[in-house]
Amino acid sequence: MPNQHKIFNDPVHGFISVRFKIIFDIIEHPWFQRLRRIKQLGLTEYVYPGALHTRFHHALGAMHLMQMAIYTLRDKGQVISEEEEVGVLIAILLHDIGHGPYSHTLEHCLIKGVSHEEISRIIISKLNKEFGLQLSLAIQIFENKYHKKFLHQLVSSQLDTDRLDYLTRDSFFTGVSEGVVGYDRILKMMDVVDDELVIEAKGIYSIEKFIIARRLMYWQVYLHKTVLCVEQMMIKAISRARQLIKRGVELPATSDLNYFLKNNISLDSFKTDDEALHHFTMLDDIDVFSALKMWRYADDLILSELCTAIVDRKLFKIEITDTPPSNDRINTLQKAMARKKDISIEDAGYLVFTESTGNHAYNPNAGRIGILNKNGKVVDIAEASDQLNIMVLSKPVIKYYLCYPKNMELPSE
Repeated sequence: MPNQHKIFNDPVHGFISVRFKIIFDIIEHPWFQRLRRIKQLGLTEYVYPGALHTRFHHALGAMHLMQMAIYTLRDKGQVISEEEEVGVLIAILLHDIGHGPYSHTLEHCLIKGVSHEEISRIIISKLNKEFGLQLSLAIQIFENKYHKKFLHQLVSSQLDTDRLDYLTRDSFFTGVSEGVVGYDRILKMMDVVDDELVIEAKGIYSIEKFIIARRLMYWQVYLHKTVLCVEQMMIKAISRARQLIKRGVELPATSDLNYFLKNNISLDSFKTDDEALHHFTMLDDIDVFSALKMWRYADDLILSELCTAIVDRKLFKIEITDTPPSNDRINTLQKAMARKKDISIEDAGYLVFTESTGNHAYNPNAGRIGILNKNGKVVDIAEASDQLNIMVLSKPVIKYYLCYPKNMELPSE
């Protein structure tokens, strides 16, 4: 039944209407409400103070853009039933339901080797049973098993409503104008040819802007060097806490966080153990940050120093390079740290560490963005673009970074 009276006032898109009762019931579910307590951009607020929006905001925004896409495709003659509409709206609404605390930051730290997409599938399956199998079509679309493949592309592809919302939303809340995309024009230019989501040729410049905006947002926001540093510091703090707990050290934490610190949870654990899923669906940013605040006073020097630095924003120095730092450089710094703190070389690795990061602005191996020419032929954006060298932007960019405390007088190379 229609549920016309439910609206959300979103600072990015304005009023978002919820037309179907099942969707509002899902939004009201405690597992979805948990997304209010998980920041969309993790620790990016350490650089951009306005980046305090949540996964809850983003999920609603992506659903709103999905509704706009459905209206456009119907206007162009594409047959999308009400059942399919509800299914694809639920699929995009729940696409991030499996995110853990601080979104991507701790994704493979608390639960090693398990992605948020895999956890999302399990949670959606559980919700399907709870809601009397009303999510069955949404699951087919989410897993790309439904015969209309373009519906899955609207949920997950190189040009989906997820990306259109997060680029727009993240740009808005960080104040980084380079991330602004013409999402409304892109949606209006959408069509379907041979079950493939495509963009009409007159929308090609909006797609070029989208790809450039994505590249700029990654290096200016998502992979900003200070963000990378504080994220790794949090990962090191969690890793150190787990190591201490294994040694028998008692550390204060909520029961939900403790469960993941004390146990090695796998994907099978979620499938076979309701306790694992229960603790995960109760876990959020608050559990982790409250633990960091308490661990500042831990007897362990390393854990205390990491947590104090994060809470008080006394972040480590970070050096970013195009090539990996030499082993000699790393070893020299770790030995100096070990002498300074009177700790082992192994323990010094929690305070002096190196990692790498990278991204594609456009990844042709993950499915193309098809441009529909006036002659009816669909070509890849990399071929169609005459303004940008999209092939250059499609190459992965890898950067390496080395972090250590700023207050250390460490030897240079």
